[in-house]
Amino acid sequence: MHKYTIEIFYSEEDEGYIAVVPELPGCSAFGETEEEALKEVKVAIELWIEAAKKEGREIPKPKGKGLLKAVMQER
Repeated sequence: MHKYTIEIFYSEEDEGYIAVVPELPGCSAFGETEEEALKEVKVAIELWIEAAKKEGREIPKPKGKGLLKAVMQER
């Protein structure tokens, strides 16, 4: 399994949870619960990587804590 950072937040507008993968542009998923959003975004990550490979696009390496550190420094 890939080790990308996943952000999950509640969306009033969508009345559910949105999970996004900041390191993979456009990679996101929806769920009625946080757990469902997490499960769905894991599938989305695999599909994103599969599509990138087929298209010959570069696949970013997971930044892990490095991404968190960068976000915290921006504040």
